[in-house]
Amino acid sequence: MIEARDITKAYGSGSGRTQVLKGVSLRVEKGDFAVILGASGSGKSTFLNVLSGLERPDSGQVLYDGADIASLSDRALTDFRKEKIGFIFQQYYLLPNMSVDKNVKMGADLANNRDYQKVVAAVGLSEKLRQYPSELSGGEQQRVSVARALAKKPEVLFLDEPTGALDEQTGRQILDYICRLQQADGFTMIMVTHNANIAQMANTVIHMNSGELAEIYHNDVQKSAHEIGW
Repeated sequence: MIEARDITKAYGSGSGRTQVLKGVSLRVEKGDFAVILGASGSGKSTFLNVLSGLERPDSGQVLYDGADIASLSDRALTDFRKEKIGFIFQQYYLLPNMSVDKNVKMGADLANNRDYQKVVAAVGLSEKLRQYPSELSGGEQQRVSVARALAKKPEVLFLDEPTGALDEQTGRQILDYICRLQQADGFTMIMVTHNANIAQMANTVIHMNSGELAEIYHNDVQKSAHEIGW
C-alpha cells in the first residue's frame, strides 16, 4: 500500500514562491490502477514525482507499507527506486548510444530478468533490437521506454502522459499491453494523463485542482483500451 499524508511542495522563493501541493493525502492499495486527472498546473505531475520518490516533499510523509521513503537518505532513496519502481514518461529518456536491446536490457538487469526480449516482442520491436533511438520513430522510441520499464518487473509503475507522443492505434496497443501485464503480475500502477477517457480503464480515479484533491471515485467496471474513446 502507498499512502501520502499531508504532502506539501512549493517551488521558488520570496514573492516568486508557488505552492504546488497543498496538504495532499491519498491511499493507493496494492495492485490498484489509479489515474490522476487535472488541468495543467493542477499539481498532478509534481504529486506523481513525490509519490515515486523522484522529488521530496517539503512536508508530509510518503509511506510504502508503512515505511516513509521521504525520510530516506539520498542513496537509500535511489536504491529504493531502482529495486521497486518503474517509470514511463512522455519523454523517452533513452540512451542514444545504446541499441534497443541494450536500452531494454538496462532495465531488465535490475531485476535479473533474462527473458526481457518477450517484453520487446510484446511491444512490437523484435525486428528493431539492433537499431539506435535516432533510427526509430517517436512512437517506436516510446515503446522502447515502455519495454525498459516493464522488463524491470517493478512493484509500482508510474506513468506520466505515456501515450502523449503516440498515435491512437499505437497508444491503444501499448495501454492494452501494460494493463494486461498489470492484471497478470499484480503490480500497482499510477498514471497521470490529460486524456479523461483513459480514466475509464482504472480502478481509482483522482481529480486534482490547484494543488489539492478535488474528487476520488472508483469505477465499478473497467473498460479496455479498445473500448474507450480517444
